[in-house]
Amino acid sequence: MKEPMKDSMRDLKLRKLKNKLFHMALVLSALIVIAPLFLVVLYLLGKGASGVNLDFFTEIPKPVGEPGGGMLHAIVGTFIMVTLGSLISIPVGILAGVLLSEFEKGPIQTALRFATDLLAGVPSIVIGIFGYLLVVVPFKSFSALAGALSLSLIILPIVTRSTEEILKLVPNHVREAGLALGIPRWKVIFFIIVRGSLSKLFTGIILAISRAAGETAPLLFTAFGSLYLSYNVKEPMASLPVQIYNYAISPFDDWQAQAWTAAFVLILIVLGLNLTARLVFEIKDYKRK
Repeated sequence: MKEPMKDSMRDLKLRKLKNKLFHMALVLSALIVIAPLFLVVLYLLGKGASGVNLDFFTEIPKPVGEPGGGMLHAIVGTFIMVTLGSLISIPVGILAGVLLSEFEKGPIQTALRFATDLLAGVPSIVIGIFGYLLVVVPFKSFSALAGALSLSLIILPIVTRSTEEILKLVPNHVREAGLALGIPRWKVIFFIIVRGSLSKLFTGIILAISRAAGETAPLLFTAFGSLYLSYNVKEPMASLPVQIYNYAISPFDDWQAQAWTAAFVLILIVLGLNLTARLVFEIKDYKRK
């Protein structure tokens, strides 16, 4: 009887050892995934945090050789172009997501899903070239409008697919209950399904906006950049990603230092948007409980 008990104990210890090794592998994988983000943030913190001051947010660049100045023009330009791009793409993306989620599969849905996946995989520099050919060439001028259009093409597939996946999570009995009460289908979709998922949809929208806010390549071909504060969407307009690129490749030490500061501010904006989206979702989820 002792031998079977020994074998059983040995198997138990072996299983425990395997469980520990598997758990350690999972933790190690998680650390490997998280580590690059912390390393990037820490590196930018060391290189760019010292340049964060009031002038950075309230002044435009000074002439070459003159110390000081800020990136008010790039911050305002980024806000304008991302806002315009969002206004163009978010309503369309939500409607497309509703079509994919709430209606039976057909050739239109299949083509839309394929096109959305394809658009999501298109390199951002190609989208920039598309914006250049579509807007910049006909109007013979770089413009914020062309930049916003390019950013909208980056936001659109993310909003569409996130809307589809989020709406699919709504149980079917909710739809059936609405229809059983005699409510028209479009009202069930928009006033029950979509309205009840607003917090989750908002999360997907914020993630899409934060992705667009950090894009450089599309704006190089469309908005191009400017050293002046501009609110005219028909003219070239500065943005943080392009300003970082221009300053980083410049031979001037103070411009390179400002590029590090701008990169630090941009990563804070992107992280802030992501954390805001997560926080809103968590608060809504907590209130429901």
